[in-house]
Amino acid sequence: MKLATLCYVRRSAQTLMLHRVKKANDIHEGKWNGLGGKFEPGESPEQCAIREVLEESGLRPTHLRLKGFLTFPLFSREEDWYAFVFVVDGFAGELSDSPEGDLQWVDNDRLLDLNLWEGDRLFLPLLDQPGFFSGKIVYRDGRMIAHEIVVYPPYSS
Repeated sequence: MKLATLCYVRRSAQTLMLHRVKKANDIHEGKWNGLGGKFEPGESPEQCAIREVLEESGLRPTHLRLKGFLTFPLFSREEDWYAFVFVVDGFAGELSDSPEGDLQWVDNDRLLDLNLWEGDRLFLPLLDQPGFFSGKIVYRDGRMIAHEIVVYPPYSS
């Protein structure tokens, strides 16, 4: 089992996306992803998100919102992956080159035009909706074969 974060850094009406074209043997090769990665021992989801965004972009998140949680059964090397999905709508620093791929600010209304994982098309629109989502997305041989997404309304007292 792998724990990871998936972070969508946003400014105005744009999202910072990573075109995965630099790493050898990358399961995400050619895809556009948010930033993020695997937890290091002892990290909280927020600590992992901050570290990964900083490592991959040079930007230091100053405001994070947990928007969802995704389960990817047997995604890679027969391991289940669990990802905490964050929106980063406050950050400091200057954008730098990423060792993972090419970074680009993409207009939010163009995100679904990118070469994304099929399941990303299900949850990306939820980043702009109120509430929290949970999902399970099943891939086999790089193709989505099943999915379920549950959206929880915002908590009100």
